[in-house]
Amino acid sequence: MNATDIETEDSAEPTASASGEAPCARRSPLSLRAAWAGGEAPISRLMARTLDRPELISLAAGFVDPNTLPVGPTLAALKRLTADEERLRAALQYGTTIGLSSLRRQLAERLIAADGRDDLDPDELAGRMVLSAGSNPLLFLISDALLDPSDIVLCAAPSYFVYLGLAGGLGARAVGVESDDDGIVPEAVEDELRRRNRLGEGSRVKAIYVTSYYDNPAGRSISARRRDQLIEIARRWSREQTIFLLEDAAYRELRYEGDDEPSLWSRDSDGSRTAYVGTFSKSFSPGIRVGWAVLPPQLFGPVTSQKGHMDFGSPTFNQYLVDTVLREGLYDPHVETLRQSYRGKLDVMIEVVAEHLGPLGARWSRPRGGLYLWVELPEGIDTGLNSSLFQRALDEGVLYIPGELCYPSEGVQRPAGGLRLCFGIPSIRQICDGVAALGRAIKREQA
Repeated sequence: MNATDIETEDSAEPTASASGEAPCARRSPLSLRAAWAGGEAPISRLMARTLDRPELISLAAGFVDPNTLPVGPTLAALKRLTADEERLRAALQYGTTIGLSSLRRQLAERLIAADGRDDLDPDELAGRMVLSAGSNPLLFLISDALLDPSDIVLCAAPSYFVYLGLAGGLGARAVGVESDDDGIVPEAVEDELRRRNRLGEGSRVKAIYVTSYYDNPAGRSISARRRDQLIEIARRWSREQTIFLLEDAAYRELRYEGDDEPSLWSRDSDGSRTAYVGTFSKSFSPGIRVGWAVLPPQLFGPVTSQKGHMDFGSPTFNQYLVDTVLREGLYDPHVETLRQSYRGKLDVMIEVVAEHLGPLGARWSRPRGGLYLWVELPEGIDTGLNSSLFQRALDEGVLYIPGELCYPSEGVQRPAGGLRLCFGIPSIRQICDGVAALGRAIKREQA
């Protein structure tokens, strides 16, 4: 549905008013934003299918492994927190809009260490941080502060489909830009900026959204050289207004190979154009729901003001719990446990994909972290929600994410044959059986 396609409530012929004036068609009671958001999200339909058929092996859901959830560390942190009556009372009370100061200070210290920015003052950095219930509310609030209807946000193609829906719900236009194994292609970003200028839409481009580490859906990270290039492009093209970089670092901790790479945010020397968003959902617990962001000065006021109107401060108890987890040294050992578990699952998925999909012409690249493997099938095979392959896969008992969901409606053309596989929640046995079932479905499709 387009932004202007608001249907009338009645199909009956309108009647003249008592004054004799021509009547107006009755408008929908819903806002334009409701129309832009559309109906039920495709991912909701996929999850409903999983729940309706519990025998299905889901290689679709981007959930964490339930066997690696931090039961022990959480119990230890709760014991310590509840033993301190003063802290417990504070945890049970309302908090501030920007969140618990001691947790923000710890996050600032960790980010400075990870990015090698010893020149920064952790107290000053903590003052530019905001905590929330997971990272998605912050992605929304930042985008809401930036994007008017018909404004443009550039993003990699493929990209995080939840963010594509979020931008669309604000009436904005997500435009896909070419990406490869080193992430979004800076030259393609610049080409798109030139194109928008030629179309008279240069002032409409407000942001570049990137998942900088092991992205969803393709497991790609942006290379060091490209990080520098993106910062420079945003600086150079900030002519009529600032073009912000929105850096989603949700998967940064899930690194299985190589060294950690300093963030795009750390390369933005004065922090004026990069918003860095992190979360504990993937690296600790999605049920606790603590996310955080470092905001440029220009965005801090608008985002925190809107956040205060929305939630009057995110759940305080969760923030105290995570603060205790970090303070007691319980977090880093848990992250290492996650890395070992997911590294083993990734190894198995690569092995069985090579065995069952490789001979059928599938192509993929091994990610160095994250939870996802992006697979491209031979030309002529459609992986879409309404495709025969998708139905064949369901018949074989396996569910995947169609690649078409991960492409913006503008920009790079959607290829028909991409799909996303997740190795987070399924067991080793389910990964083996699920990929084998997908292979059988593809063989039937090729027959």
